[in-house]
Amino acid sequence: MTMRRPPPLQPPKPPELRQLLREFLSVFRYSRRALALVWDTGRGLALALGSLTLLTGMLPAAVAWIGAQIVDAVVKAAAAGQGDARRVIELVILEGLVIAVLALCSRSLSFTNSLLRARLGHRVNVMILEKALTLTLEHFEDSEFYDRLVRARREASVRPLSLVMRSFGLAQNLVSLVSFGALLLGYSPWAVLILLAAGVPGFIAETKFSSDAFRLFRWRSSEKRMQDYLEAVIARDDHAKEVKLFGLGPRLLGRYKSIFQRLYGEDRRLALQRDAWGFGLGLVATATLYCAYAWVALSAVRGQISVGQMTLYLVLFRQGQVAVTAALSAVSGLYEDNLYLSTLYEYLETPVRVPGGHALQGPLPQDGVRFEHVGFCYPGAATPAIEDVSLHLKPGGSLALVGANGSGKTTLIKLLTRLYLPTAGRILLDGLDLREWDESRLRERIGVIFQDFARYQMPVGENIGAGDEPHFEDEARWREAAEKGRASDFINTLPEGYHTQLGKWFLNGRELSGGQWQKIALSRAFMRTRADVLVLDEPTSAMDAQAEAEVFEHFRQLATQRMTILISHRFSTVRHADQIVVLDQGRLVEQGSHEDLMRANGRYAQLFTLQARGYR
Repeated sequence: MTMRRPPPLQPPKPPELRQLLREFLSVFRYSRRALALVWDTGRGLALALGSLTLLTGMLPAAVAWIGAQIVDAVVKAAAAGQGDARRVIELVILEGLVIAVLALCSRSLSFTNSLLRARLGHRVNVMILEKALTLTLEHFEDSEFYDRLVRARREASVRPLSLVMRSFGLAQNLVSLVSFGALLLGYSPWAVLILLAAGVPGFIAETKFSSDAFRLFRWRSSEKRMQDYLEAVIARDDHAKEVKLFGLGPRLLGRYKSIFQRLYGEDRRLALQRDAWGFGLGLVATATLYCAYAWVALSAVRGQISVGQMTLYLVLFRQGQVAVTAALSAVSGLYEDNLYLSTLYEYLETPVRVPGGHALQGPLPQDGVRFEHVGFCYPGAATPAIEDVSLHLKPGGSLALVGANGSGKTTLIKLLTRLYLPTAGRILLDGLDLREWDESRLRERIGVIFQDFARYQMPVGENIGAGDEPHFEDEARWREAAEKGRASDFINTLPEGYHTQLGKWFLNGRELSGGQWQKIALSRAFMRTRADVLVLDEPTSAMDAQAEAEVFEHFRQLATQRMTILISHRFSTVRHADQIVVLDQGRLVEQGSHEDLMRANGRYAQLFTLQARGYR
């Protein structure tokens, strides 16, 4: 296991004020899409959420007004010397009822929010996964794309509801402010202006720091992904053996901690700045509030307003300041949510290759597979992985690919299965370019076992059924494929047979040996009964010699009417192929039968002789 320490990244510099303003205005373009997403997820819940939010915004002003009436009623009754407190009792009961309705609205709002959050979180995650199904292998082998995917999954899945809740919260506080402002206008228009102005400095600072936090989030995506990887290496069963035997644990844990310290340092710096500015600007807002308190109190002392009015205005100032702060914080939060939503839509809008082919059959069914001057270079690579390869495999024929690791053998298979498209030349099946084939129909024709085949943490039968999705749960097909793949014997010894859970991630899971897993994978390839091209990439590397001989003898009997392509480093297997292709650094250097290549005494003969010498 070799790992390179990534170079330290430099945090991005904060933008200028003009750039920040531009970003602030442009980023809100995602709000409409998020609102539409919430509406589509649950219209009834969205309507309930909106209605409850508006009602919750109006009721506090009503409570403050009734409170003022109670105070004035008490003062009036006391001044008149009347013992009848009926009016006061009526107002108290009315305020209690309004408070009860407000509490009911708040509870209903919380309940609706929790339901909508669950549904929306599921909806967004499904959107992310559905997009993943449309992507090509090229995307999954691109580190920059992985950063984009990590950003989308880490934050964006919870941001649409957050944006909607902030939007409703903003609406709620604006309704409250309008009702507070209408009541404060009776005292002085300046009171309304002071109330609104007090929260502006904090809003500007909060928006600025939200932007800084998002830039840090984007900057360190790759480092967070490295942390996730190190965590998986230390804690996952498929790495545990090497980590323990090689003593890698402390080194990997140290690297994990080192990344955390770098990230923590930036978080700490940002948090200190954010809280320091927040405290300072909060003092400004508090001073403004108490100046307003003094103004109102002096007006009451001078007899310009009643005691009840003084109580009302003091409550309005206090609650109004809370509403202003909350409204401006909601706007700042909307800005932040839009920033993070940009990562979701950036991922969802990743361009994908649209399958252009629709053909279900080719014009020359007896022509088989042809590679015509095929070349391919991986994205970002300096040298081609495949260069000017031409070969022909007829129906019923077998072909073996031989070469050193990295010579391009597996790349040829990726091109044949159209996981990648050639950058030069073309590949034909039945006389038709692979680009012209319907993608589903093409892949029905090909059964593949890759060297790094998947080991699904699922029951045995489903591991086999994965080879032909339409028959994924067809137990009769499982058994038939397992017989062909020589896996039935050991499967019948498992506690629950084909329903035995494989892997150690779940309860009662059983782990198989490498050779048994390869037989499962071989059976998976035989699930595709319609496949007339079978591709085996190192299918028996974990089997002993006797098992390998039995598997290939059985395989030759079953594949007489199919085209077979074999990749193997064992020449005892390769020598039986009709034709052998030797690759070297992406180029085809030799081609022919075993006898022809041995007589030529070239690269194949050297490798065969070298390997045979080891058995003498």
